[in-house]
Amino acid sequence: IHSNLIKRVQFFSSIFKPKKENKAMNSSMITDLKEAHYQFFKAHKKQSLKVRIDHLKKLKKVLNEKEQDIFNALDRDLKKPVFESFTSELLMVQKEIDAFIKNLKEWAAPKRVSGSLLNFPSQDFLLSEPYGTVLMISPWNYPFQLVMVPLVGAVGAGNTVVLKPSESAPHTSKVLIDILSAVFPYDWVSVVEGDAQVAQALLKERWDYIFYTGSTQVGKIVAKAAAEHLTPVTLELGGKSPCVVDGTAPLQKTARRIVWGKFLNCGQTCIAPDYVLIKSEHKDALIQALIEEIEKAFGDDAQNSKDYGRIIHEKHFKKLEADLKNQKTIYGGKTVAKELFFGPTLVDQPAMDSSLIQDEIFGPILPILSYDTLEDIDEVLTELKNPLAFYVFSQNKKFINTLIQNYPFGGSVVNDVLVHFTNPKLPFGGIGNSGVGAYHGKYSFDLMSHTKPIVKRSFWLDLPQRYAPYPKSISLLQNILKHI
Repeated sequence: IHSNLIKRVQFFSSIFKPKKENKAMNSSMITDLKEAHYQFFKAHKKQSLKVRIDHLKKLKKVLNEKEQDIFNALDRDLKKPVFESFTSELLMVQKEIDAFIKNLKEWAAPKRVSGSLLNFPSQDFLLSEPYGTVLMISPWNYPFQLVMVPLVGAVGAGNTVVLKPSESAPHTSKVLIDILSAVFPYDWVSVVEGDAQVAQALLKERWDYIFYTGSTQVGKIVAKAAAEHLTPVTLELGGKSPCVVDGTAPLQKTARRIVWGKFLNCGQTCIAPDYVLIKSEHKDALIQALIEEIEKAFGDDAQNSKDYGRIIHEKHFKKLEADLKNQKTIYGGKTVAKELFFGPTLVDQPAMDSSLIQDEIFGPILPILSYDTLEDIDEVLTELKNPLAFYVFSQNKKFINTLIQNYPFGGSVVNDVLVHFTNPKLPFGGIGNSGVGAYHGKYSFDLMSHTKPIVKRSFWLDLPQRYAPYPKSISLLQNILKHI
């Protein structure tokens, strides 16, 4: 590496050590950082699987050591209860690391596939190789888990990562810097802090892959930036995730599970039930059950509950207040601006053109819509198409199959919510407005790897008919080729 690059390495080594304050990144510094990552990848492209696995083991060890720091940061950013911080943030990361440590050698091994008779004799196989330098832009709602799970996939597949965490979760961002700098060289994994302007400067660079988690609106901006360089991209977005209830499943248990999934993380979950679509004759009973389950979970006043979080910042708090204006609130609606407290809220039959229905809520407001026929359901689901998650509570197999087969969505759960996210053997991702691409476990490895098809031919058989001058009659050749 030439001397100029060595100077850059020394410069960035000082920047990316944990500090109370990180120096703001300008475009020149970002370009230098990108070059340092490129050089690292170039020098370590054939890095052994053992090196990757050893670093993942070290990462797991550091996570265990920093567990309390992680919990404290999530509490300061989102007032997350420790139980939520462990189960929905840290545990998910630990499980992902375990899966990669256990399976990486198998996932990365060349895969033999059967050859085509047209190429006989040949050896055909697939090789997985890393893309190179990955840019990750991550959200604030699960600021630890939604950073670390895809990062484990990228590193495990052999890539370098430049990470831009959300500026809205600054305490978690500092912990991420502390953890990652203790495990990885800065030019393997770097954390760049900053606002939207920093994100825009990062997107101007040419990356080998971009992984973005966040809103659909910003996802479109990321996709446009990626298109400038024809960069492959994964977009993990959101959408209007429906919860269809026909009343044939136990309503009290249905309500309990909806309440848990909706108000986890104060409703700031991309796969939370965004609205309930309940058969009219069961609507009142479900509303009563929802109220009972809310109060079982958080008491008469959720403001006093240690198990109920807060809204991330004032801007989002005001957005939720605006969403609630002129709506028929049938439960809750309490807000305390100075605490960013927004209580569990149920809204009855908001208009289809209201922001509560047209936009992803991303907060503790649950609209209740009703239906009488399948045509009523179809009208709503067609209007609010391509959700990230799709929930059905029913014991009617025909009803369930009709819904999950007729509508596109990212992933679905029948008679529960959110839990598909916890299975690393299932891909997690959206479709259309809710995203592009899917990850978790082996799907993360495959997503972050380019699969190269390889054919090795032998010389012992070389049919002359493939070469010019070609046979005058091809009828016999046509018959043969059609049947092999």
